[in-house]
Amino acid sequence: MSDTHTTYFEFWQETASRIKETLPEQEFHTWFNRIAYLRSEDRKVILAVASQFILDTVISRYRDMIRNTLIELTGEDINVVFEIVSRSEIEQIQKPHKMEEEKSEAKPVVQIQPASRAISDEKALKMKKDCNLNPSYEFNNFVIGDNSAFAYNASLAIAKNPGVSYNPCLIYGGVGLGKTHLLTSIGNYIINNTPELKVMYVTAEMFTNEFIESIGSQKTQQFKNKFRKVDVLLIDDIHFLQGKDSTQEELFHTFNNLYDSKKQMVFTCDRPIKELKNITDRLSSRFERGLNVDLQPPNYETRMAILKKKIAERGSSISEEILNYISTNVCTNVRDLEAALTKLIAYSELLGQEISFEKAKELLGILPSLAANSNQTLSIDTIIKVVGEYFNVSSFEIKGKKKNKSLIQPRQIAMFLSREITEFSTTEIGTEFGGRDHTTVMHAHDRIESLMKGDEAFANTILKLKRDLTNGKK
Repeated sequence: MSDTHTTYFEFWQETASRIKETLPEQEFHTWFNRIAYLRSEDRKVILAVASQFILDTVISRYRDMIRNTLIELTGEDINVVFEIVSRSEIEQIQKPHKMEEEKSEAKPVVQIQPASRAISDEKALKMKKDCNLNPSYEFNNFVIGDNSAFAYNASLAIAKNPGVSYNPCLIYGGVGLGKTHLLTSIGNYIINNTPELKVMYVTAEMFTNEFIESIGSQKTQQFKNKFRKVDVLLIDDIHFLQGKDSTQEELFHTFNNLYDSKKQMVFTCDRPIKELKNITDRLSSRFERGLNVDLQPPNYETRMAILKKKIAERGSSISEEILNYISTNVCTNVRDLEAALTKLIAYSELLGQEISFEKAKELLGILPSLAANSNQTLSIDTIIKVVGEYFNVSSFEIKGKKKNKSLIQPRQIAMFLSREITEFSTTEIGTEFGGRDHTTVMHAHDRIESLMKGDEAFANTILKLKRDLTNGKK
């Protein structure tokens, strides 16, 4: 070790000691215990940190303080740079420094925290419950498929570096596709690895109810402080805010406060923001400001992978033939897949017998989770049927893949009417039309709307179909 290297190492120790006296104890412990002296070169001190998040925070808050103190101590124009190094490598580098300081009784070198867990499991569990998080939702038990890879990787990147990139982030998609799982996984990961950050998870309904209660009890400032002094805000199901003007106003100001402070925000919604009704333009623009990612219904391969993972987690056994039957016939979402599997496993365990293929088909003939949505599903089927009869094409052809000119317009009209009459999102409508993408539904809606503006006879036809369907529902 060179004399210059040793000298700078000792100056770093003194720098850390002086800064410790100027900062609150908790702040110093939180950040400087995560910085380690790595090496030095001519008029340059290289410090190590263990993640991009720590690097960004230390540079923005403390680099000038560290550099100015070193310059004052050395009388030289010292440059301070940082490198991201694995925790295990840093521990190896620190060993000789620890031996030197024990021999010389020097001031202790500031060292990075150990690798594996930032806090104990027990403390983490309590923090998660305090933040309204479900501790069972983790990244490692989320099954990734083509439908969810983008949303998964974006969520993981946010969890690793909150407030740095992809801020805000909106995850949208139909029910039961994993939005809440990913949103909660972000919070759980941050608590496990960066527990000094304050995380808050709420549904939009919880946010609304707390806001109303704060007005009634004259504690609005307490409400504002609760949500504006967090480091990570996670809000689920923002479509609940439609038509709630006062709550939207409050969230707008909360959003601005957190965004200006570079605090991370992640939201979920059951559809793209521009499809929401009765949401103010300025709040809508805030949601769209950052990264928007969608979750699509899982394909066959992903559905099979999900079922196999769930079976392994429960320690159960179901034949490949039955799994194939479920994966082929339950195409809607993960929630319905789990409902089908739960029903079969419960039957097997309660009666103490293995499920046959025929029994599985019988039990899954009518799934409660699918039946719960039967009214809305029927309305889309009715739309397809009525439009098909009007244009003399079958429902099968409208849902099919053929792109004949005689089929394209009836298909687009049926999509347009589905969007206008039902409360389904474009993702869910696309699923009912043979698994088409939500952008196809959006294009169909815009196309029919445009044609109606330029062709009065065509517009009257669409309006007549809409009246017939609406009256039929009544």
